[in-house]
Formats: sequence, structure tokens, C-alpha cells
Amino acid sequence: MTGCFIGFVGSMVAVAGIGYAMVSVPDVAKTAKAQNNVYYWANGTQMVATGGETNRQIINFSQIPKEMRWAVISQENKTFYDDNGIDPKGIGRALFNMARGGETQGGSTITQQYVKNALLDDRSQTVSRKFKEIFISVKVGANVKKDKILADYLNSAYYGRGAYGIQAAARAYFDEDAKDLDAGQCAFLSAMLKGATYYDPAGAVAIDPAATAKANTRRALGQMQDTLNKMVEYGHLEQSVRAKYTKLPKVKNPRANTALSGQIGYLVDLANASVLKNTDITSNQLQQGGYSIHTTFDRKKVDELETAVKKVQKAKIKPKLRPDTDTHVQFGGASVDPKSGAIKAIYGGVNATKHFTNNADVTGAQVGSTFKPFVLAAAMKWGVRDPDGDPEQAQDERTVVSPKSLYSGKNKFKILEYNHEVWKDKEGKEWLQTNDGGDSVGTPPKFQIDLREAMRLSVNSAYVQLGMDVGLDKVEESALDAGVLKSSLASSNFPSFSIGTSDPSAIRMAGAYATFADSGKQREPYSVEKVESKDGIVYDHAKKAKSVDAFTPNVANNVTDVLKTVVEKGTGTSAKLPGREVAGKTGTTDGNKSAWFVGYTPQLSTAISMYRLDDDENNKNREFLEMYGTGGEKKIHGASFPAQIWHDYMLKALEGQPAQSFPEALPIGKVVNAEATTSPPASPSKSPESSPSTSPPATTSSSPPNPSSTQSCNFFQGCTDAGNGNGGQGNGGPGGGPGGGSSPSSTSSSEPGGTRGNANGGNGGNGGEEDDGGGGGFFGGSN
Repeated sequence: MTGCFIGFVGSMVAVAGIGYAMVSVPDVAKTAKAQNNVYYWANGTQMVATGGETNRQIINFSQIPKEMRWAVISQENKTFYDDNGIDPKGIGRALFNMARGGETQGGSTITQQYVKNALLDDRSQTVSRKFKEIFISVKVGANVKKDKILADYLNSAYYGRGAYGIQAAARAYFDEDAKDLDAGQCAFLSAMLKGATYYDPAGAVAIDPAATAKANTRRALGQMQDTLNKMVEYGHLEQSVRAKYTKLPKVKNPRANTALSGQIGYLVDLANASVLKNTDITSNQLQQGGYSIHTTFDRKKVDELETAVKKVQKAKIKPKLRPDTDTHVQFGGASVDPKSGAIKAIYGGVNATKHFTNNADVTGAQVGSTFKPFVLAAAMKWGVRDPDGDPEQAQDERTVVSPKSLYSGKNKFKILEYNHEVWKDKEGKEWLQTNDGGDSVGTPPKFQIDLREAMRLSVNSAYVQLGMDVGLDKVEESALDAGVLKSSLASSNFPSFSIGTSDPSAIRMAGAYATFADSGKQREPYSVEKVESKDGIVYDHAKKAKSVDAFTPNVANNVTDVLKTVVEKGTGTSAKLPGREVAGKTGTTDGNKSAWFVGYTPQLSTAISMYRLDDDENNKNREFLEMYGTGGEKKIHGASFPAQIWHDYMLKALEGQPAQSFPEALPIGKVVNAEATTSPPASPSKSPESSPSTSPPATTSSSPPNPSSTQSCNFFQGCTDAGNGNGGQGNGGPGGGPGGGSSPSSTSSSEPGGTRGNANGGNGGNGGEEDDGGGGGFFGGSN
């Protein structure tokens, strides 16, 4: 055994000796060469090449401020001048991780960091690369003076903004020469070495939504202060000097890359985010370049979508003429192939070098009644609950709903629980759901209307009640199954959830409707087909692509059949395409703060959003603004500018493609509520007043009085007193809550709208309303 061990050790020593002899000391002039990332359109032609120019100028050790040297040493490697160039413990951790199949990174000295920079051409995370790095680090530590190692490291390191080396970084962030940097600036730049994606105060939300300007500023300041404190602790900076630097130094804005102007920057940002999400490539590696990124984007469709938006902007949006109503108008758009999930086109904003938020990807704008198809899908997939059963019911206890099912189109309809009791919030307040313009729809006195007609005319009361009967948890599940992200959903604890208080992106709405277009098969929207490096294919979407059966074909086909009615003779007629079948839905939200049209043909699903939001992300008080009067219109509807843009774009995008028909929708479910019940529930929850009030009562009793014996509750007239049939107690509480606030508010029982934060600030609002009017009553915000 001893002989074997000695033999093993001898072999390892021999291998180490050979490895040491075979490696050479790297030349800083040949390291950290930035390369292009080349992005390709879906047809294989080049879209754009980014990077490729090495923004670096090597300077002498004497030109590097001593504060910069000590800042890096204090933060990264305090024993730099005493160690042999390697960190045995860190190497041990890295080798142990490799043995377990994990990451190879471990603690590193400045010497090792420099060697890593020198080995950028070899991106592999392998044992052989790690040993190569060790051997070179040992040789560098033994043969190169410490001052030169430090200078070479600072001259080759990447600081973000395309800057390699301390001189380029000083220019990129401060427009100064490195020799003129003060201690605060040096400590700041040392933070950039940890990864500018998360420390550059300008932010990098295109790469990672968490890398906001605010979050990065906080991280950069914290890291800078920590570095300065360590410099004092280790005797490299006087406390009196350190005390001068309590705030971040003034950093100039990044220089715009003209190659990324127009829509190209949004496309590249979306592709980059996909690469980082789906591969092991880090943000620093991606910025350093060397990748060929093949996207799903169709150049013709991207151009046509931008043209359609610009046509409306030029003809209708006049900020100089109407500054109070036409400033800060934003559009977003996305187009998805239903058969694959490929994102074919987006509209992210006016110009990626001027407007930095990608409106197609994240907005925070509520989607309004474009959410109603998820309610209908839930009703046909799971069915409505038995009013005599428990709230949680199995499939065989439920009744699958036919689109011919009847619901109330009554305005100020008092919303009921599935068991026909009046819905109340925690404070005992009821919900009166209003319709467009305060109109009741259907024939009085019952105002019966089937679900197809309710979708065609976008009747709020019918779909809010349907959501309650199915269960809002199932409505939420339906939206998730279709492809909406959980993070974009508002609280499902309130009736208005069914009419669009949530804020999915245009990409996600196009993708969710694509699920209906392809008969219930859900595919994740994606933007990158393949990524290649000099070593071969890094990522291939085809190998990971999959579809999920979100709905049965007949459920999805029936949703499509109902949505066809919206375009053929409903609120979406302006989206008609000659000779083609189109299904779609309009949506306008509370306070007229956003408007949508989402629609599809069998070949393409497209979502268009419109809203008003201040572009300045540093404005702490910015919020979504009303669009009354915008574009010279009394009110912006989903049927107006969004549907017009959708129509003009889709007309061109489908040019030359054959017209296709949707699959036939077979009869489904049972016609529920064919006969309205007039018997009262056993314990009605509140006695109505003789006429509706227009303002909330002065006080709300936590223990409401017993009802009168003449009150009745049914799906078509709500809860009424036999003597007047007026729908109960007024609006039951205050009008809609605040919409579009810059900060999210905590959920409260009296304001159940979208109260979450989002990429551009909290979206606020209480209850999406419909295309031509509002979800008024208790939480809807009547207009």
C-alpha cells in the first residue's frame, strides 16, 4: 500500500512538472481581446454585430493611482505581495466541486484572475483548464514581479461598458485619465470588476431584470464603501481621506451604440436575456463576445410592426398640440408563431438608445378584458361549481359550461358567490359590477345574455359572475396554463380578477392566445434558436423545445370560435382581415390607463398595448396616466388605436401566406342558468335599500342587519327587493382605487386591484373595465 501511494505521489509530481514546463507566461498585450457577438435574423442573414473593438489602452504601473492598486488588493487579495500567486484553499474547493459535477470557480488571487483573463479563448469549465490555470499562475508568480502582475491585471480586466483596462474604464465612467482618479473613483471601479451588470449605476435590466439602476446603485455604493473601509483597515488609506467619500462619484451616462438604435437594441436585449437564462454563459462572457446568436426574429415582420405603430403615432399622437393628453404615450407589441412559440417580431419603443424599457417584454399595464378568454376557458375546462357543494369541488361535482350558457348583463349587478350568497369583502362591503357606459345588456327584467354575446359586447357583469361560479383559483390556473407568468398576475381574491387587473407583457399575451390558436398546445415564447462559439454549438432550442396540453382541443377551439364573433361583429371589427379568419379580444382598463388588442389567425398571434407612462425611470412619482383625450379621441379603447395597429401589421405580416381556417368547434358543456331561480338563499347577507346610492354609506357595520323577507338573489337580477328590483345598496363603497401609482400599495379589503410592484412601478387600479367603459360599482372605478 505504501509503495502504491509513493508511486501515485511520484506520478502526480511528474505530471505537475510536465504541466509546469509546458505552459508559458501570458502577454498582456494579447489578452482580453473583445470579439463580436453576431446576431442573425430567422432567415440566417446578419442582423447586427456588437462589440469587436477592444476599448483598451495599456498604461504603465506608475500611471495607475496607488489608490486603485490598494483598492483592488484590499478587496480581492490582501496578501497579494506575500503569496505565491495561487490560493490553495480556493483551488481545493474548485477541484472538489468539479469532482461533484458542480461549478469550477473557487477563491482566486489577483494572479489567478489575471491568468483567467488571459485564457478567455478557452471558456471550458474542465479539470484540464483548471490545472492549466494553476500551472500558469504558479509560473507567473515565480517569474514575474508583483508590480507587473498587478499592472497587467488592471490593464486587461473588463470593467463593463466595453472597457478593458483601467484607462478605458476611467474614460467610460468618468471621462478622465486613470492617473487623475481619486480614492472614491478607484473604489468604485474596483466594484465593477465584480461584474458591471450588477454594479453599473446605469443598470442592465435587458440582461437581468434584477439589475435595475436603483438596485445597481445601491450595490455599487455598498461595495465602494466596503472597499474604502478595508483600505483604511489595512493601512492603505487615511481615515480623514476616506471620510470624503460617502456617496457614489458622479458617473456619466453610457455612450449609445448607434448600431443598436431603433428596434435592433430591443431585439438584441431580448436575445441576450434568453442566452443568459438558457445557457451557462455568464453576463461577462456574453459582453466579451465571440458568440453567434441565431434569433427567431423575422426582419420583415419587425419592420412592418414598427411601421404600423409609427403610422398611428404620426397621424394621431400630437404632444406639441396636446401636451396634456399626448405626452408619454407608449406602445408595445409582440408577435408569436402558434406552432412553435417563436417570437417573430416585437415593438419595444420608439428607439432602444432613447427609450430603454422594452415595452414588449415588461410594462405593468393592466390587460383589461383581454383576460376574459381565460375565464371562459376555465368554465369549459373545469366547469362551474355546484351551489350546494363545498367551495373546493372535484371535476365530477362541477358542470362544464357551454358558450350558450346564460348570465346577467345587468349594469350594477350585485356579484354573488358560487352558492348564490352575496359576495362581500372583509369589511362587509358588496360588489356592484358596472358595464360599458353604465348600460345593461339583454332583455329586461332578467337581462339574460349568453356567454358568446357577453364576449362579443364585452359585458363585464357576466364574466365577473362566471369567474365567481368557476372559482377565481381556476381562472388563475387557466391563465397560467395558457402561458401567463405567475409574477404578472394580480390578486385572485377579488371579483375584478376576471376582467384584467393583471399585467402580463405583450409577449406573454401573444403567447397565451397562441395556445388557443393551436388548439390548446402551450409553448413557451422564445427568441433564440441556436448559440454557437468557436468550440461549437452552445445551445440548440430544438433539443429543448416542448409543448404542453394546456387545454383539450375542443375547449381551445370553442374559445377561438367565441373570439371570432368579437372580430366578426363585436367590439373588434376594426381588426378584420379580408379573406381570413381572425379571433381576438379588445381591452381597456380602469381609468382608461391602458388599452389592448390581442388577436390571432392560425399562423400568427399578436398583442398590441397602449398606455401613457413617463419615460424617466428616476421619477419616483411616475405613474400610468389617463388617456382621455389622447390622440384627439374622447377615450382610448382597445378597438381604436391598438386594433388599428394590429390590423395594419397583420395585413402585411401575412401577405403572401394562404388563408387558413380554424379547427371546427364541437358542442361542449351544458347550458347553465337556462331558467333563473327566484327563490332566496337561506340566509341573505344584507337588506337592500330602496334605491341605489351614488356614494358609500357613512359607516359600514361589521355585523350587517338581517335581510328582509322579500329579498331574492339570482344570476340575472342580482339581489333585489321585491318592491323595486333596483340591485341593492348603491355602489356599496368608494369608487375605484388609485391606478398607476409608482409604488405598490399593500392589499387591503377596500382596494383589491393590482397592488403589486412591477418593472416600471406599481400598477394600482381596482378592477379592469371594458373596452368602452368601466367596471364601476364598488371596486370598478366608474367613469
